Amino acid sequence: MLYFFFNLTLSILVPSLIIISTIILSWRTDFDREKFTPFECGFDPKNSARLPFSLRFFLLAVIFLVFDIEIALLMPIPLCLMSGLSISIIPTSFLFFLILLLGLLHEWHEGSLDWSS
Repeated sequence: MLYFFFNLTLSILVPSLIIISTIILSWRTDFDREKFTPFECGFDPKNSARLPFSLRFFLLAVIFLVFDIEIALLMPIPLCLMSGLSISIIPTSFLFFLILLLGLLHEWHEGSLDWSS
């Protein structure tokens, strides 16, 4: 019976001490007005947060990401050719190069790659 009361007391006391210690440790004593203002990378939050954004830059960044991912997809082709894994890798890679080249020519003809205009 004494063992039961010891376990009951211990099971109530330990979680209570943990909860009280976390409350004490997380208590904030210094309330600073500057800490409660929104942080916007050094900009004054009282001014307008909307800045003009260049859509040409965004389009060029998206085109760069697309072509960068396509180049990453092309990287294993020489390893596959050297190891002789598959003979169908040559027509597949040629088709992929052709689609990549046609996309580049389309973007060039459309004027999306011209940064100055």
